[in-house]
Amino acid sequence: MLLLGGTTASGKTALSLELAAGSRAMVVNADAQQLYRDLATLTARPTPAEEARAEHRLFGVLAPDVATTAGLWLTQVLPVLREASARGRPVVLVGGTGLYMLALLEGLAPVPPVPEAIRRRWRADPRPSPALHAELARRDPAMAARLAPGDRQRILRALEVVEATGRSLASFWPATHPPVVFARGWHGIALLPPRDALARRIARRVEVMLAAGVLEEIRQLAAAWPGLRSLPIARLHGLREFLDHLEGRCSLEDAAARTVLVTRRYAKRQRTFFRHRLGRFEPVAAFGEELPPAQLARLVAWLRGG
Repeated sequence: MLLLGGTTASGKTALSLELAAGSRAMVVNADAQQLYRDLATLTARPTPAEEARAEHRLFGVLAPDVATTAGLWLTQVLPVLREASARGRPVVLVGGTGLYMLALLEGLAPVPPVPEAIRRRWRADPRPSPALHAELARRDPAMAARLAPGDRQRILRALEVVEATGRSLASFWPATHPPVVFARGWHGIALLPPRDALARRIARRVEVMLAAGVLEEIRQLAAAWPGLRSLPIARLHGLREFLDHLEGRCSLEDAAARTVLVTRRYAKRQRTFFRHRLGRFEPVAAFGEELPPAQLARLVAWLRGG
């Protein structure tokens, strides 16, 4: 199985289609945002025309009120992978949610879902990482001892879990879901294009979304789901920003600029995750559609077993 990760707007969809065309691979989603059935434009989900070029799975399968978690994704993806194996089909697992790929490769502790209110409160905490680490040391010394003071994302995760469950995150580890073993092994690719070029591409993507009708897409969802801001889907990058504009709280220019900013921040976190937590992935400093032909041919041959 080929795992194709990397930052948002790095060309993962384009590359997955090229790989599938050369190998008859099944394209399986590993992106939390693209699991949602709504807001296809906002999440840059593959278009119907793109999905018609290869067999796609797990794109657009969740309702707005369902929270995306690595545990839920595992329950969905494992039957798909078993089916692909039984049919002799190679798989391109594609997406920017590195935690999903890590859970597949290294296992996952069955931590209960954290209430969204608790998660939002911790994620909005303005204190620097060392101060949050000190807070964790008071609440959960076992996890604080395992984490560096600068590891903000994992510190926040530990804090939200101990508040929500009353237990240390470490206490769940003995019951970890075992990692998946693949008959032919796996190979990981991380698309990590240059930061400046990626920033320009993210800005351009927001312009394209607006031209493609993302505001109407959000308006229709808000009408169908009162209290949209309180639903799990509200975590999608750009949703709250564009809702602010639709509700008259800011200009369209401001909403677009804020969407670009939150997306760039997310890309920065993705880059860090794939470099450090998924260091076994092959880093590629190019956009997916710019992959050298020789490298593309090598990946297709690997998928085909040649």
